[in-house]
Amino acid sequence: MSATEVSLQSLFTNEPVVSADWLHANLQKPDVKVLDASWYMPNEQRDALQEYQASHIPGALFFDIDGVLDLTTDLPHMLPSEEAFAAAVSALDIMNKDSIIVYDGKGIFSSARVWWMFRVYGHDRVWVLDGGLPRWHASGFDVESSDTILKTTLSNDAVKKVYQGQHQVGSVIFQTKFQPHLIWKIEQVKKNMDEKKYQHIDARARARFDGVAPEPRKGIRSGHIPGSKCIPFPEMMDSSQTLLPPAELKKRFEQEGISLSNPILISCGTGVTACILGLGLHRLGKTDVPVYDGSWTEWVIVEDAAMSTPSS
Repeated sequence: MSATEVSLQSLFTNEPVVSADWLHANLQKPDVKVLDASWYMPNEQRDALQEYQASHIPGALFFDIDGVLDLTTDLPHMLPSEEAFAAAVSALDIMNKDSIIVYDGKGIFSSARVWWMFRVYGHDRVWVLDGGLPRWHASGFDVESSDTILKTTLSNDAVKKVYQGQHQVGSVIFQTKFQPHLIWKIEQVKKNMDEKKYQHIDARARARFDGVAPEPRKGIRSGHIPGSKCIPFPEMMDSSQTLLPPAELKKRFEQEGISLSNPILISCGTGVTACILGLGLHRLGKTDVPVYDGSWTEWVIVEDAAMSTPSS
């Protein structure tokens, strides 16, 4: 058995990440599809699409988190419907037999969100590139530039058409299988506040969680959902932005009083960095952790509206 075959075999484990070395060795395989899912916070003033066009892993396509989303809500990048997701992914020429490697320009950041999105819709053959594009660069591997974003445009347009009622049955090559246990709505979070069956972890910075630093989105106050605990997402990674080994990850959760033998719920600001906690928990064998998709942004909007509405 060749080294490449051995490395390919090792991919199909419970690990949520693959190394840059593994991807470089398997990049030319026809059933390995690479997605650049870079996305940045509103206050960072970085253009993910422009950066992709300037430099990306050879053959990678750009997955637009702000294009493949639920168009029925004003909340940022909420999970799209099954039909919209299937149409978007199909436009990227991705099929259920494909192994998908997702990366981003920071290391491990928004790529975890797309990893989670695929898993919500039943596709387990998806991994995050450990250390992302910075790790790829550090390994000395080639990149390419391209102004062509046709498939990304088609993917985003496919989402719009679905929400406009223009069905595309003939062009769908990716089939979804919704996993409802991996995504929570606000009603479930409220119910859990009473029942306390799930330990709720918030991935935002402690200052935002404590309400002493502003949220990056205008009009959203800081603070946290009652009963939640804070483990900032950077604590899942080392200085090179690669996922910590199991023993170190376990220590991070135990230090915050989280029992890995009990159910866990994760959230953040808008449902992106919570998925990084999901990566860490997945490495520890907890593969069924739900993300509160609306996260703090939805919670504040709904709860502030409720408090400002006089009771009848």
